[in-house]
Amino acid sequence: MDNLKEKLKVQVIERLNLKDLKPGDIGDDQPLFVEGIGLDSIDALELIVLLQQEYNIKLSNAEDGPRVFHSIRTMADYITANSGAVKVST
Repeated sequence: MDNLKEKLKVQVIERLNLKDLKPGDIGDDQPLFVEGIGLDSIDALELIVLLQQEYNIKLSNAEDGPRVFHSIRTMADYITANSGAVKVST
């Protein structure tokens, strides 16, 4: 799970072009939106695409978005719970 969280941090930074952040700057439980690292609704769409493209996972219910994308840990938990075998390549 730790490898997945680290991979997600890198993917979020790259996908959202967060040039000022490094993976170590994002805490596993730090909120990703508003009071956290400040992501917005456009960023949420990019995270949905990331789940689909990288992990072949679609949100079954749009209302789950705030819970799934609350933090790196909640994203990793959702990926782990909704995929057979998570490939974590470095």
